[in-house]
Amino acid sequence: MRVTTWEYARLEYRATGDFGTDRFMDWRATFYSAEGKVAWGIDDRHDDIGHLNRAGAQGWQCYDRTAAFYPNEPHRLQAVTYSFRRPIE
Repeated sequence: MRVTTWEYARLEYRATGDFGTDRFMDWRATFYSAEGKVAWGIDDRHDDIGHLNRAGAQGWQCYDRTAAFYPNEPHRLQAVTYSFRRPIE
């Protein structure tokens, strides 16, 4: 019987600007894996589908997503972290 060995990574998607009335905040995508930290660019609005597709094309499977909020504030998204894994061949 063969046991799958996984490698893990995460994608942090964080707002870079202030939260005033700006609907299209800048979002910075940073990918962390065993190879290190890689900046995947900045979006002018929260649109992480391109980044998720990029990870998927590299063989990563997303298995968790967490969002961070500041307490006692309106629920404006501050950050989203995606957890990834892929089998090691």
